Amino acid sequence: MNSSSRRRRLTAAAVAVVAVATTATACSSGSGSTSNSSSNSGTYTIWDPYPQFDKSSAWAKLLDSCGTQAGVKIKRTAFDTSDLPNKALLAAQQDNSPDLLIVDNPVVSTLAEAGVLTTTDDNKLDTSAVDSNLLAAGQSGGKTYGTPIGANTLALYYNKKVLKAAGVDVTSVKDWTSLTAALAKVKKAGKKGITFSAIGTEEGSFQFLPWFWGSGAKLTALDSDQGVSALSLWKGWLAKGYAPNSVLNNTQTTSWQEFATGDYAFSENGTWQLANAAKAGFDYGVIPVPGASGGNAAAPTGGEFVTLPVQGSSGRYATSQKLATCLTSTKNLYDTDTTLSYVAPTGEVQDKQVSANAQLKPWVDAVKAAKGRTSDDLGTKYPKISEQLWKAVQSALSGSKSPKDALTAAQSAVK
Repeated sequence: MNSSSRRRRLTAAAVAVVAVATTATACSSGSGSTSNSSSNSGTYTIWDPYPQFDKSSAWAKLLDSCGTQAGVKIKRTAFDTSDLPNKALLAAQQDNSPDLLIVDNPVVSTLAEAGVLTTTDDNKLDTSAVDSNLLAAGQSGGKTYGTPIGANTLALYYNKKVLKAAGVDVTSVKDWTSLTAALAKVKKAGKKGITFSAIGTEEGSFQFLPWFWGSGAKLTALDSDQGVSALSLWKGWLAKGYAPNSVLNNTQTTSWQEFATGDYAFSENGTWQLANAAKAGFDYGVIPVPGASGGNAAAPTGGEFVTLPVQGSSGRYATSQKLATCLTSTKNLYDTDTTLSYVAPTGEVQDKQVSANAQLKPWVDAVKAAKGRTSDDLGTKYPKISEQLWKAVQSALSGSKSPKDALTAAQSAVK
């Protein structure tokens, strides 16, 4: 690719990446310098979205340890998750990319299509042990760009006391019909049914996707009968009082705060709420989001990919590959994913996590059924599709359009 072509692609990507909001990670805000300083061949730069971890953290020490094993020094810079993609694009425009870039998975395809990232064919990073559904989030045009460091996703938390008082056996909740029947019993018992986030942002799309995919719908056909059935499910819950009208403005955080009151039977939320769940003051459990006719619905994956950006000198890739391999080794993945409240991307480490903490079993099951938002080779098409999807959800739940009309308008806008 010539330099002018690459610059045009980088500029276009900078526009696209703004639309991809990160919703599924539990990273706190932070900032960092964009200085690479990799001109020193003995120093390798790593950019990550974990500013909550300082130099004394186990994460920072792991980076240094991997550097020592590779015979180099590590210069680490941490950014807020939402800032990192544009920082990476700017660095690529200036031919000053870090050696390793750890980035939220929906952004990988955008950076790849802009020519920022090397493929695993080029950098020789081994991804053979990674679950294929998780690896798909980092694939575009038949190529793989990096490897996941871990994954999180959505499932249903439930309040054991509320369900018991309503006479609901959670093992009976296997599909949409049985879930809706459980919500009806909960309301009749004087409690509240289910809370989730349907806000008009990526968070709303993120939370709707398990129901959309669980119906059998595809993001390439928003207005399919299956898609309409998913939106009609949510609309029906609001109409019957099984879900509150506040879902229209709920973020995943405010939705969790509603569940934490102890009045709700269910909450759709993610692995990143596990620490808060332990502090909630009531017994809870977790089940995967059910599909329309049973089984586990595919929920969207969150989490980051370890990628190797394009460098002016290909001689750096061998060491960068060693660093990436060290970070994603079986031993280090277990420690890192425990710290991040992530499910590991490999079966071996997942088994180790469940052996150490049986409460992670439903989350491992949910991750095994999960799907990348940019999978099916959607790549940079996803942000536009997602925007129309959350607009359709808002229109239907607010009553301004029927679920069918809202999704028909969404599909038309995408085309």
